Amino acid sequence: MPAPVFAQGRCMLTPGTPACNTAEIPPAFASTGWKTVALERITFKVADVQKEAAFYAALMGWTPRTADAQQATMSVGDWGTVVFQGGGGPRAEVTSFAFAIDKWNARTVEAELRKRGLSPVADNDGKGFESFHVKDPDGFDLQITNGFISKNRKRGAAAAAAGNAPFAPTGWKTVWLDHFSFTVTNYKESVWFYRNLLGWTPTYDEGSQNELLMGEVGDIIIRGGNPLDPKFKAGARAARVDHISFGIAPWDTDGVKAELEKRGLSARIDTSSKHQAPDGTWVADDIHTAAFKSYHTETPNGYNLQISYVTKDLRLALSDAVRPKSPVAK
Repeated sequence: MPAPVFAQGRCMLTPGTPACNTAEIPPAFASTGWKTVALERITFKVADVQKEAAFYAALMGWTPRTADAQQATMSVGDWGTVVFQGGGGPRAEVTSFAFAIDKWNARTVEAELRKRGLSPVADNDGKGFESFHVKDPDGFDLQITNGFISKNRKRGAAAAAAGNAPFAPTGWKTVWLDHFSFTVTNYKESVWFYRNLLGWTPTYDEGSQNELLMGEVGDIIIRGGNPLDPKFKAGARAARVDHISFGIAPWDTDGVKAELEKRGLSARIDTSSKHQAPDGTWVADDIHTAAFKSYHTETPNGYNLQISYVTKDLRLALSDAVRPKSPVAK
Protein backbone atom coordinates (compact mmCIF):
# COMPACT_ATOMS: atom_id res chain seq x y z
CA MET A 1 0.00 0.00 0.00
CA PRO A 2 1.64 3.28 -1.06
CA ALA A 3 1.76 6.18 1.36
CA PRO A 4 -0.82 8.92 0.86
CA VAL A 5 0.27 11.95 -1.14
CA PHE A 6 0.38 15.25 0.75
CA ALA A 7 1.52 18.63 -0.56
CA GLN A 8 4.83 19.69 0.91
CA GLY A 9 4.44 22.49 3.41
CA ARG A 10 0.81 22.97 2.48
CA CYS A 11 0.08 25.01 5.62
CA MET A 12 2.98 27.44 5.21
CA LEU A 13 0.69 30.18 3.88
CA THR A 14 -2.44 29.24 5.84
CA PRO A 15 -1.36 28.73 9.46
CA GLY A 16 -4.09 28.90 12.05
CA THR A 17 -6.86 27.56 9.82
CA PRO A 18 -8.84 24.51 11.01
CA ALA A 19 -7.03 22.31 8.50
CA CYS A 20 -3.67 23.48 9.87
CA ASN A 21 -4.27 23.13 13.61
CA THR A 22 -0.90 23.12 15.39
CA ALA A 23 -2.16 22.00 18.80
CA GLU A 24 -0.50 18.91 20.18
CA ILE A 25 -2.14 15.53 20.64
CA PRO A 26 -1.40 13.22 23.59
CA PRO A 27 1.63 10.97 23.06
CA ALA A 28 1.02 7.25 22.78
CA PHE A 29 3.70 6.42 25.35
CA ALA A 30 6.18 7.99 27.75
CA SER A 31 9.69 9.00 26.74
CA THR A 32 12.38 6.35 26.90
CA GLY A 33 15.04 8.93 27.69
CA TRP A 34 17.16 7.56 24.83
CA LYS A 35 19.13 9.80 22.51
CA THR A 36 20.01 9.09 18.89
CA VAL A 37 23.79 9.15 18.52
CA ALA A 38 24.45 7.80 15.02
CA LEU A 39 22.92 6.89 11.70
CA GLU A 40 23.65 3.19 11.28
CA ARG A 41 22.25 2.71 7.80
CA ILE A 42 19.57 3.52 5.25
CA THR A 43 18.35 0.57 3.21
CA PHE A 44 17.02 0.90 -0.34
CA LYS A 45 15.40 -1.66 -2.62
CA VAL A 46 16.44 -1.07 -6.23
CA ALA A 47 16.20 -2.86 -9.56
CA ASP A 48 19.86 -2.39 -10.51
CA VAL A 49 22.25 -2.37 -7.56
CA GLN A 50 25.46 -1.71 -9.48
CA LYS A 51 24.10 1.27 -11.43
CA GLU A 52 22.81 2.93 -8.27
CA ALA A 53 26.05 2.40 -6.37
CA ALA A 54 28.21 3.67 -9.24
CA PHE A 55 26.00 6.75 -9.58
CA TYR A 56 26.36 7.76 -5.92
CA ALA A 57 30.09 7.06 -5.96
CA ALA A 58 30.65 9.37 -8.94
CA LEU A 59 28.15 12.09 -8.03
CA MET A 60 28.18 12.21 -4.23
CA GLY A 61 31.59 10.80 -3.34
CA TRP A 62 30.27 7.74 -1.50
CA THR A 63 32.66 4.80 -1.03
CA PRO A 64 31.58 1.23 -1.87
CA ARG A 65 32.59 -1.24 0.85
CA THR A 66 30.97 -4.39 -0.52
CA ALA A 67 29.33 -4.67 -3.91
CA ASP A 68 27.85 -7.35 -6.12
CA ALA A 69 24.76 -7.70 -8.27
CA GLN A 70 22.50 -8.34 -5.26
CA GLN A 71 23.71 -5.84 -2.67
CA ALA A 72 26.07 -2.90 -2.28
CA THR A 73 27.08 -1.31 1.02
CA MET A 74 28.44 2.23 0.80
CA SER A 75 30.00 4.59 3.31
CA VAL A 76 28.84 8.20 3.30
CA GLY A 77 31.96 9.88 4.63
CA ASP A 78 32.60 8.51 8.12
CA TRP A 79 29.09 9.26 9.36
CA GLY A 80 26.59 7.20 7.37
CA THR A 81 26.03 3.87 5.64
CA VAL A 82 23.66 3.17 2.74
CA VAL A 83 22.72 -0.33 1.60
CA PHE A 84 21.28 -0.96 -1.87
CA GLN A 85 19.49 -4.29 -2.13
CA GLY A 86 18.33 -5.87 -5.36
CA GLY A 87 14.88 -7.12 -6.22
CA GLY A 88 13.23 -3.71 -6.22
CA GLY A 89 10.64 -2.34 -8.62
CA PRO A 90 11.12 0.26 -11.33
CA ARG A 91 11.58 3.04 -8.77
CA ALA A 92 13.96 2.83 -5.81
CA GLU A 93 12.35 2.65 -2.39
CA VAL A 94 13.68 3.21 1.13
CA THR A 95 12.58 0.16 3.09
CA SER A 96 14.22 0.82 6.46
CA PHE A 97 16.41 3.13 8.48
CA ALA A 98 18.54 2.27 11.51
CA PHE A 99 19.80 4.49 14.32
CA ALA A 100 22.11 3.90 17.25
CA ILE A 101 21.07 5.03 20.73
CA ASP A 102 23.16 6.13 23.68
CA LYS A 103 21.90 3.79 26.40
CA TRP A 104 22.36 0.29 25.07
CA ASN A 105 21.60 -2.78 27.09
CA ALA A 106 19.82 -5.36 24.99
CA ARG A 107 17.60 -6.68 27.79
CA THR A 108 16.64 -3.22 28.96
CA VAL A 109 15.99 -1.95 25.45
CA GLU A 110 13.80 -4.93 24.67
CA ALA A 111 11.85 -4.50 27.91
CA GLU A 112 11.28 -0.79 27.27
CA LEU A 113 10.05 -1.49 23.75
CA ARG A 114 7.61 -4.14 24.95
CA LYS A 115 6.41 -1.84 27.73
CA ARG A 116 5.35 0.61 25.00
CA GLY A 117 3.34 -1.95 23.10
CA LEU A 118 5.97 -2.58 20.43
CA SER A 119 7.05 -6.05 19.32
CA PRO A 120 10.84 -5.97 18.99
CA VAL A 121 12.54 -8.48 16.72
CA ALA A 122 16.23 -9.08 17.50
CA ASP A 123 18.74 -8.81 14.65
CA ASN A 124 22.31 -9.60 15.78
CA ASP A 125 25.32 -10.82 13.83
CA GLY A 126 27.19 -12.55 16.64
CA LYS A 127 30.22 -10.33 16.00
CA GLY A 128 29.26 -7.34 18.12
CA PHE A 129 26.31 -5.85 16.25
CA GLU A 130 23.05 -5.92 18.22
CA SER A 131 19.70 -4.43 17.27
CA PHE A 132 15.94 -4.66 17.38
CA HIS A 133 13.47 -4.01 14.58
CA VAL A 134 10.15 -2.39 15.45
CA LYS A 135 7.31 -0.98 13.38
CA ASP A 136 6.33 2.67 13.61
CA PRO A 137 2.64 3.73 13.58
CA ASP A 138 2.43 3.13 9.82
CA GLY A 139 4.35 -0.14 9.85
CA PHE A 140 7.63 1.35 8.60
CA ASP A 141 10.71 -0.67 9.59
CA LEU A 142 12.76 1.12 12.24
CA GLN A 143 15.93 -0.55 13.51
CA ILE A 144 17.42 0.50 16.85
CA THR A 145 21.04 -0.52 17.37
CA ASN A 146 24.02 -0.52 19.70
CA GLY A 147 26.10 1.60 17.28
CA PHE A 148 28.48 -1.16 16.22
CA ILE A 149 28.34 -0.23 12.52
CA SER A 150 28.97 3.47 13.10
CA LYS A 151 31.89 2.83 15.46
CA ASN A 152 33.60 0.51 13.00
CA ARG A 153 32.83 2.77 10.05
CA LYS A 154 34.95 5.52 11.55
CA ARG A 155 37.91 3.15 11.74
CA GLY A 156 37.83 2.83 7.98
CA ALA A 157 37.50 -0.19 5.74
CA ALA A 158 38.82 -1.37 2.43
CA ALA A 159 36.94 0.04 -0.56
CA ALA A 160 35.30 -2.23 -3.11
CA ALA A 161 35.02 -1.64 -6.83
CA ALA A 162 32.35 0.93 -7.64
CA GLY A 163 31.33 -0.60 -10.96
CA ASN A 164 31.32 1.28 -14.22
CA ALA A 165 31.09 5.00 -13.45
CA PRO A 166 28.25 6.62 -15.42
CA PHE A 167 30.20 9.88 -15.75
CA ALA A 168 33.28 11.69 -14.47
CA PRO A 169 33.38 12.19 -10.68
CA THR A 170 32.20 15.58 -9.44
CA GLY A 171 34.68 15.75 -6.58
CA TRP A 172 31.82 16.56 -4.20
CA LYS A 173 31.72 15.19 -0.67
CA THR A 174 28.49 14.42 1.14
CA VAL A 175 28.87 16.24 4.45
CA TRP A 176 25.45 16.24 6.09
CA LEU A 177 22.07 14.50 6.20
CA ASP A 178 20.02 17.60 5.44
CA HIS A 179 16.69 15.81 5.82
CA PHE A 180 14.56 12.80 5.23
CA SER A 181 11.21 13.70 3.70
CA PHE A 182 9.01 11.21 5.52
CA THR A 183 5.37 11.07 4.43
CA VAL A 184 3.08 9.36 6.93
CA THR A 185 -0.62 8.95 7.58
CA ASN A 186 -0.86 11.00 10.79
CA TYR A 187 2.13 13.29 11.18
CA LYS A 188 1.39 14.33 14.77
CA GLU A 189 1.23 10.71 15.91
CA SER A 190 4.48 9.83 14.11
CA VAL A 191 6.23 12.90 15.53
CA TRP A 192 5.40 11.82 19.07
CA PHE A 193 6.48 8.26 18.31
CA TYR A 194 9.99 9.31 17.25
CA ARG A 195 10.28 12.08 19.84
CA ASN A 196 9.55 9.77 22.74
CA LEU A 197 11.28 6.68 21.38
CA LEU A 198 14.52 8.10 19.97
CA GLY A 199 14.73 11.55 21.55
CA TRP A 200 14.27 13.55 18.34
CA THR A 201 13.44 17.20 18.99
CA PRO A 202 10.99 19.34 16.98
CA THR A 203 11.76 22.71 15.43
CA TYR A 204 8.22 23.80 14.51
CA ASP A 205 4.75 22.42 13.85
CA GLU A 206 3.47 23.90 10.60
CA GLY A 207 0.07 22.23 10.64
CA SER A 208 0.91 19.58 8.08
CA GLN A 209 4.49 18.72 9.02
CA ASN A 210 7.09 19.00 11.74
CA GLU A 211 10.84 19.09 11.23
CA LEU A 212 12.76 17.20 13.90
CA LEU A 213 16.44 17.15 14.80
CA MET A 214 17.73 13.58 15.03
CA GLY A 215 20.34 14.41 17.64
CA GLU A 216 23.56 15.39 15.87
CA VAL A 217 22.84 12.97 13.02
CA GLY A 218 20.66 15.15 10.78
CA ASP A 219 17.07 16.26 10.34
CA ILE A 220 13.78 14.69 9.30
CA ILE A 221 10.59 16.32 8.05
CA ILE A 222 7.62 14.23 9.11
CA ARG A 223 4.67 15.29 6.98
CA GLY A 224 1.18 13.98 6.36
CA GLY A 225 -2.40 14.10 7.52
CA ASN A 226 -3.41 16.25 10.48
CA PRO A 227 -5.72 14.41 12.90
CA LEU A 228 -7.08 17.78 14.12
CA ASP A 229 -8.19 18.73 10.63
CA PRO A 230 -12.02 18.42 10.51
CA LYS A 231 -11.67 16.66 7.16
CA PHE A 232 -8.98 14.22 8.27
CA LYS A 233 -9.50 10.60 7.24
CA ALA A 234 -6.75 8.19 8.19
CA GLY A 235 -7.58 5.40 5.75
CA ALA A 236 -5.04 2.63 5.21
CA ARG A 237 -1.76 3.14 7.06
CA ALA A 238 1.40 3.65 5.01
CA ALA A 239 4.65 5.62 5.10
CA ARG A 240 7.47 6.34 2.69
CA VAL A 241 10.69 8.31 2.48
CA ASP A 242 9.79 10.12 -0.73
CA HIS A 243 13.15 11.86 -0.99
CA ILE A 244 16.36 12.46 0.94
CA SER A 245 18.35 15.68 0.89
CA PHE A 246 22.12 15.48 1.39
CA GLY A 247 24.34 18.50 1.95
CA ILE A 248 27.48 18.61 -0.17
CA ALA A 249 30.76 20.50 -0.22
CA PRO A 250 32.06 22.44 -1.94
CA TRP A 251 28.88 24.32 -2.85
CA ASP A 252 28.57 26.76 -5.72
CA THR A 253 24.96 27.58 -6.59
CA ASP A 254 25.39 27.88 -10.33
CA GLY A 255 28.28 25.43 -10.46
CA VAL A 256 26.28 22.57 -8.92
CA LYS A 257 23.53 23.06 -11.48
CA ALA A 258 26.06 23.15 -14.30
CA GLU A 259 27.78 19.97 -13.12
CA LEU A 260 24.46 18.11 -12.92
CA GLU A 261 23.39 19.20 -16.39
CA LYS A 262 26.84 18.45 -17.82
CA ARG A 263 26.22 14.84 -16.78
CA GLY A 264 22.79 14.76 -18.39
CA LEU A 265 20.97 15.01 -15.06
CA SER A 266 18.00 17.17 -14.17
CA ALA A 267 18.53 20.05 -11.76
CA ARG A 268 15.17 21.22 -10.46
CA ILE A 269 15.52 24.22 -8.16
CA ASP A 270 13.98 23.92 -4.69
CA THR A 271 14.20 26.80 -2.22
CA SER A 272 11.01 25.72 -0.40
CA SER A 273 10.25 29.31 0.63
CA LYS A 274 8.07 31.81 -1.24
CA HIS A 275 7.43 35.55 -1.33
CA GLN A 276 4.50 37.62 -2.48
CA ALA A 277 4.84 39.33 -5.86
CA PRO A 278 3.39 42.81 -6.53
CA ASP A 279 0.29 41.25 -8.08
CA GLY A 280 -0.37 39.27 -4.90
CA THR A 281 0.66 35.88 -6.18
CA TRP A 282 3.16 33.74 -4.30
CA VAL A 283 6.35 32.83 -6.13
CA ALA A 284 9.35 30.74 -5.16
CA ASP A 285 12.36 32.63 -3.81
CA ASP A 286 15.35 32.94 -6.13
CA ILE A 287 17.96 30.31 -5.34
CA HIS A 288 20.77 32.88 -5.25
CA THR A 289 19.16 34.85 -2.42
CA ALA A 290 17.00 32.22 -0.71
CA ALA A 291 17.82 31.03 2.78
CA PHE A 292 17.68 27.42 1.58
CA LYS A 293 19.35 26.33 -1.65
CA SER A 294 18.97 22.95 -3.30
CA TYR A 295 18.41 20.98 -6.49
CA HIS A 296 16.48 17.78 -7.13
CA THR A 297 17.73 15.19 -9.57
CA GLU A 298 16.90 11.54 -10.30
CA THR A 299 19.03 8.46 -9.78
CA PRO A 300 19.32 5.58 -12.31
CA ASN A 301 16.69 3.66 -10.34
CA GLY A 302 14.31 6.61 -10.29
CA TYR A 303 14.83 7.93 -6.75
CA ASN A 304 14.28 11.62 -6.00
CA LEU A 305 17.69 12.78 -4.75
CA GLN A 306 17.93 16.28 -3.31
CA ILE A 307 21.31 18.00 -3.12
CA SER A 308 21.63 21.05 -0.88
CA TYR A 309 24.12 23.49 0.52
CA VAL A 310 23.19 22.60 4.11
CA THR A 311 25.93 21.61 6.53
CA LYS A 312 25.68 20.85 10.23
CA ASP A 313 26.24 24.54 11.00
CA LEU A 314 23.39 25.48 8.65
CA ARG A 315 21.02 22.70 9.68
CA LEU A 316 18.19 25.12 10.58
CA ALA A 317 18.29 26.94 7.24
CA LEU A 318 15.24 25.12 5.87
CA SER A 319 13.13 25.13 9.01
CA ASP A 320 13.79 28.84 9.57
CA ALA A 321 12.92 29.61 5.94
CA VAL A 322 9.55 27.86 5.87
CA ARG A 323 8.36 28.29 9.46
CA PRO A 324 5.01 30.14 9.39
CA LYS A 325 5.52 33.65 10.72
CA SER A 326 2.00 34.40 11.97
CA PRO A 327 -1.50 32.94 11.86
CA VAL A 328 -4.01 34.11 9.30
CA ALA A 329 -6.46 36.81 10.34
CA LYS A 330 -9.51 35.51 12.16
